[in-house]
Amino acid sequence: MPLWQAVHARLSTGLPVSRVRVGPLDLDQRNAIADLLGSDRLPGDHVEIALAKLDELLLERTGRDVRYVVTQLVGPIGDRAAERREAAERRAELWDWLAGHPVVVAQPALTHWVAGVRRAGLVDGSVDRTKEELGKVLKVLAELPAAGQPLPSFADDVLGDTHALDEGKRCANLVLKALVAIYDVPPPADAPERRALWERAGIADDQLSSTVLAAGLRTTGDDVVSGILGLCADAGLAATLTLQQLRATTRTAGAPPEVWVFENPSVPAVALDRFGARCPPLVCTSGWPSSAGILLLNRLREAGSTLHYHGDFDGEGLRIAANVVARTGAVPWRMSSADYLAAVADGPFVGRVTEVPWDPQLAGHLTEAGTTVPEERLAMALLDEIAERTTR
Repeated sequence: MPLWQAVHARLSTGLPVSRVRVGPLDLDQRNAIADLLGSDRLPGDHVEIALAKLDELLLERTGRDVRYVVTQLVGPIGDRAAERREAAERRAELWDWLAGHPVVVAQPALTHWVAGVRRAGLVDGSVDRTKEELGKVLKVLAELPAAGQPLPSFADDVLGDTHALDEGKRCANLVLKALVAIYDVPPPADAPERRALWERAGIADDQLSSTVLAAGLRTTGDDVVSGILGLCADAGLAATLTLQQLRATTRTAGAPPEVWVFENPSVPAVALDRFGARCPPLVCTSGWPSSAGILLLNRLREAGSTLHYHGDFDGEGLRIAANVVARTGAVPWRMSSADYLAAVADGPFVGRVTEVPWDPQLAGHLTEAGTTVPEERLAMALLDEIAERTTR
């Protein structure tokens, strides 16, 4: 039996086999192999046998070859080489699926997260289990930043399980690692830092501290938001909307056909000084968008507005832009390589730069030039273009 098991093991590798070595053997096993080989002497503790010789002996005595005999005595012969190739192909398909997922493509900052997930390997050694878990994570990321929900409520809405994102759960850990990549912040070291990262992604924001700034924006309706926006726009003032106010309005009606979205509050400030009550419709994210900001922008998009987004030309500015574009359907405006190269001059270092979906060369230009183009530097040119477009 040790001989048949050794032959079975070698044939199951899926590789060419010419000789099989077996041992150590006891006395009975050595006698049995001597009888099989027709030898007048006992072999040693270890025996090496040519597979062709074994095939010849078996065919002569039984009419069956080695493969038939070991299949009957030990079991079906496998093909571990083919199994390894198939497993490698399935792993490659998994990582290609993850890298090409729309959530990752929309926010290239997640490329670093994808690499980390790949280095960590498969969940429980299973491609299917890994894809299932990553599918949940990507589903969560597609809904962030959230609209200020508590974490259990958000988990229930997105994954159908109030505990799916509890502390220590694999899904929660993977989501937090993705948020670290998106926001380019250090990994949270303790529970308070993890809560702060969730809050940054719109989880458990209180409805009053989450706000968004608007100027010149008017919508029709008798709801609170339309009233605040109209009063402020008519007076040439900025309006600050809270998440509570936006949630009290179920839908936005009569939105303008085009809305310009900026990263920095200084741009709406300049616009109000210039245009006053004639200020075109502007929204400001004030850096990374809050839950209120995402909710307002999505309401405007659903009401038919085209959202034009502009932000800083630096590492974080590109990540913010990619996040806003991915979450709201905004169109990058004056955010191309040509726009950057036309404006670049001596300035602050750009920081870590990640690619953006709308211009594959832009990140490379920022890295090569190495300097920031703050949005404020372009404010007058941007407002000139808006003024021209809105008076046509």
